[in-house]
Amino acid sequence: MQSHELLKEVLKKTSAKQVAADMGLSLSLIYKWAEPPQDETGSGANNPLDRIEQLLRITNDARIAQWVCERAGGFFITNPKAKPHPYQLIPFTNNIVQEFADMLGVIAVAAADNTVTKDEAKAIRRRWEDLKSVTEGFVHSCEEGNFRALQSGITKSDAARTAD
Repeated sequence: MQSHELLKEVLKKTSAKQVAADMGLSLSLIYKWAEPPQDETGSGANNPLDRIEQLLRITNDARIAQWVCERAGGFFITNPKAKPHPYQLIPFTNNIVQEFADMLGVIAVAAADNTVTKDEAKAIRRRWEDLKSVTEGFVHSCEEGNFRALQSGITKSDAARTAD
């Protein structure tokens, strides 16, 4: 789906007038965001979604996508692409269990004195994000029948674990 198509769908459920007022923009600009871009023989304007995509492409920094996902209450995971042999499945399931155990260990140490400091909360968050990332990558790989991309995840995860 193109960004202007998504925005067109969104504006069916949300008042374009309210969006314009809340953002301090003209109503015509909001409607132009929902039109095909000029270079596709439309009269649309470069919308915020296009700009985010452009920023991601220019910087090649997934933290931008992670930030947007966090603002929406979610979490960003890249999709694996390569297809390895199925025999690699067991190490990946073990990796999820290990990540979970590591997270519980960090929580147990932090909660041992019945208080959690800011640094301990950051460590818990980091472990939680690692667990979500490994698990989401695994689930997506299961759906795609693709486990090769997870191999690099184990290496990164192991390095992160030894750093903690």
